[in-house]
Amino acid sequence: MYRDQDLFTQSLKARLDAQAPLAARLRPRTLDDVVGQRHLLAPGSPLRTMVDSAQLGSIIFWGPPGSGKTTLARLLADCTAWEFVALSAVSAGVKDVRSALDEAAERLSHNGVGTILFVDEVHRFNKAQQDVLLPAIEDGLVAFVGATTENPFVGLNSPLLSRVNLLRLHPLAGDELREIARRGLEFERVTASEEVVSKIVASCDGDARSLLNTVETAAVTARYREELRSDESGSVEVPGPVEVPGPVEVPGPVEVTVEDVAMARDAKVYHQSDDTHYDQISALIKSVRGSDPDAGLYWLACMLEAGEDPRFISRRLTILASEDVGMADSFALVVAEAGARAVETVGMPEAALNLAHVVVYLACAPKSNSVTVAINRAFSEVKGAESTPVPPHLRDSHNRDRDVDRLPGEREYRYPHNYEGSWVVQQYRPRDVSSHTYYTPSKQGDEAHLTLRRQPGKGELP
Repeated sequence: MYRDQDLFTQSLKARLDAQAPLAARLRPRTLDDVVGQRHLLAPGSPLRTMVDSAQLGSIIFWGPPGSGKTTLARLLADCTAWEFVALSAVSAGVKDVRSALDEAAERLSHNGVGTILFVDEVHRFNKAQQDVLLPAIEDGLVAFVGATTENPFVGLNSPLLSRVNLLRLHPLAGDELREIARRGLEFERVTASEEVVSKIVASCDGDARSLLNTVETAAVTARYREELRSDESGSVEVPGPVEVPGPVEVPGPVEVTVEDVAMARDAKVYHQSDDTHYDQISALIKSVRGSDPDAGLYWLACMLEAGEDPRFISRRLTILASEDVGMADSFALVVAEAGARAVETVGMPEAALNLAHVVVYLACAPKSNSVTVAINRAFSEVKGAESTPVPPHLRDSHNRDRDVDRLPGEREYRYPHNYEGSWVVQQYRPRDVSSHTYYTPSKQGDEAHLTLRRQPGKGELP
């Protein structure tokens, strides 16, 4: 459908806009209206440069829910006057993609209008769907824009990733969320104290869409409460069961209270500020790391009673299982992951038992940070270093044509199971880093009994 829409389409759009959720009605109209993501939108930044130079390429936005991926995609269409066509990877098939590309070709041929093809949840596209896009992206028929909350290097294939700019969106900071909350309150024509704004921010776990949904529902609740109060006092007369064309106007400003926010969040709202929210998750993690199950249970109870998202707690505990327990008790990761799964399948309030189980197990488990130290050492080695090719004997054996640089007499890969004890001395890293040791076992728990067979002087794991 072209921008020259008929009156019916425009009327339908106006009605949809009027009843759309607050997050849609308050969506920024220009890039300057966007709150946050300054690393992409500030002058000279990647996305701003693309827009200002009118050289829009294909992009994949990668970031957490409510960080602005869809908003930025729509703004690109507004900034370029291109047609915005949206598909969902959850429901669209190859036929839908082909149809969208055919329409894009017709639009460009007949009207000279380019197309931004937006695919939400793009990581759900299978290989066939991704392959259909490749020629259109390569030829510039469309500016492809994908959005994903998942690691694109896992869900998307290399040919697609090589043709797009990967732009990562960061979770919104507290000050940025407060600004969005204030905009939402002003748009809804209600007021709120700083305490209430802080509780709204703390309840949304960095998700701007969730925040605005909370503002919208709390505003409706506050207006309804004021209407009832005015009706009881006789200042507003409601004339029987007739259809009212719009909301009843209540004299004076309506203020959103903590109770309104609690009702909007299904009676779950933090008893503390967002700063205390982060302090409490820190206290929980440090208590478990310090092997104090009672303290861990106390802070867990505080957070759940205050309305904390149990999924947030389970994610942090899963991280702790590897960060602070690690190889001292590898089963800790299994317990933590099972707890996270239970939160999703059982739900609250019963899932509190599963989280308590995880907290007690992790607190009582032996502790080791050797995995954390090891991966940080490896990251330090890799960051800033030139890309080093994989040694020829370790490369994929299914593609031997790449081994043209194999030196005469260079040894082949030695299959460990062909040797006594399923181990053989062999170099597994590039020569210039083969002597560096990253992982050193601690003397805690299971790790104390771990035996590493290293290549003499090389620090190589088998």
